[in-house]
Amino acid sequence: MTNTIHDLTRSTDNVVIVGGGLAGLFCALKLAPRPVTLISAAPLGQGASSAWAQGGIAAAVAEGDTPEAHAADTIAVGGGLVDEAVALGIAREAAPRIHDLLAYGVPFDRDLEGGLAVGQEAAHSARRIVHVRGDGAGAAIIAALSDAVRRTPSIRLMEGFVAEALLTEDGAVTGLQLREAGNRAARPVVLASRAIVLATGGLGHLYDVTTNPVEASGSGLAIAARAGAVIADPEFVQFHPTAIMVGRDPAPLATEALRGEGATLINGHGERFMRARHPLAELAPRDIVARGVFAEVAAGRGAFLDARQALGARFAERFPTVHASCIAAGVDPATQAIPIAPAAHYHMGGIAVDARGRSSIEGLWAGGEVSSTGAHGANRLASNSLLEAVVYAARIADDIAGRTIPAPAHLPDALVTPRGGAPDAAAMKGLRTMMSAHVGVIREGDGLAEAVRHFAMLEREAGNIVLRNLATSALFVAAAAWTRRESRGAHFRSDHPADVPGPARRTMTTLVAMREVAESLNERPLPRIAQSMIA
Repeated sequence: MTNTIHDLTRSTDNVVIVGGGLAGLFCALKLAPRPVTLISAAPLGQGASSAWAQGGIAAAVAEGDTPEAHAADTIAVGGGLVDEAVALGIAREAAPRIHDLLAYGVPFDRDLEGGLAVGQEAAHSARRIVHVRGDGAGAAIIAALSDAVRRTPSIRLMEGFVAEALLTEDGAVTGLQLREAGNRAARPVVLASRAIVLATGGLGHLYDVTTNPVEASGSGLAIAARAGAVIADPEFVQFHPTAIMVGRDPAPLATEALRGEGATLINGHGERFMRARHPLAELAPRDIVARGVFAEVAAGRGAFLDARQALGARFAERFPTVHASCIAAGVDPATQAIPIAPAAHYHMGGIAVDARGRSSIEGLWAGGEVSSTGAHGANRLASNSLLEAVVYAARIADDIAGRTIPAPAHLPDALVTPRGGAPDAAAMKGLRTMMSAHVGVIREGDGLAEAVRHFAMLEREAGNIVLRNLATSALFVAAAAWTRRESRGAHFRSDHPADVPGPARRTMTTLVAMREVAESLNERPLPRIAQSMIA
């Protein structure tokens, strides 16, 4: 970094992109040669969930496959909430976006004829997942795009900064409040802009068992919501059924492609348990598999991914990332079953955006996991997330390229409060524990109500801006989950186990509405949870 804090505070930019994952990098490249500033909390290539994606990108590029079939599969698993036009549009744009990635240097796997090799994943009716070295797609894509970004002179990088507040005036963005990552005592920095793209990722790290990096803590959702943005479907959190349980935070992921290649799920007695739960067994939709794994773990039988027969000695070559994680933990997946549990993995909800990635706030776009396009509904189809990220990043770039951005406004020195500094570790741990216990794979009314009240209190009283933003995102998930008194897709309530007959409806809500839910719960007595949950 050559810029000083003083220089940054006084500088202005036409376009600012927040997030160094797939959506942010791709959008910045698509905007070139238009000058943009790209803000990343971690050095490029680190801290992005997309870099950890093992499955690949879903795209109907194989002979006999069609975008219409891809969209139909997406709609089938989405719990009745998928916007069908959005799903079809994304599927139809898959091939050109794959070719864009190839042009940026992504080394997708090839078949013997030199075409793109495609694999099978759960709930897809065809082999349509493009991979890199079996399970390395995310890392390879982010590495290639990071290199391309660093070579692009129109992109100014600000690595090591976190966006902690959006500044607005008359319903339009005017800038961002930033702070140096890892230096919460540093003075905040203000960056003026009337065109901001949020690509900050998901919120998996709100849970104490997650596959997401620590940066995926819902900050983008929180700062947009606090600025007045409409938030869509926040209750729908997808739990990956096969996180490797070896005591690491985040938990390593055993890609779904393993089950696509024939690996099975067994309990501690060696019994396959998914065959009794769904006709597709291990290849059932993720929410069903996650609940199946959760039930075995909760019953004390344990759950394991068994690839000994399907892959055996070929495991290391076919899935080197998973193999390395297992070996590092003392598990040889060629000869041993891998201990697993469900883990928070992907947020279907987020900032509500239209077909061009525009939010409800003028001058604010959102792409990638922080957004909610309607493509995933209540349950994301495997490997659709990276596709959605590149499709919408390209659309956002096109939308911005076709408009004149007003000159940035003068920004006052007054900053958004509360203060910075490191958040209270006990409060952070309590929030993550409560999210997993009460807003996790299986939910129930009284537990959700306790969580809503607790998160609302934190959101209202937190003296630390990091904790306040965490509590804001947690409140959205918990309050929307309490309000949806049915089970649909990844949202399962044991006290309302069936979906409600009639037309399914997406959730569209605001921070004001979520606070009102919490206030209504404060007026009724609720059972107290164990003190250990909030210690």
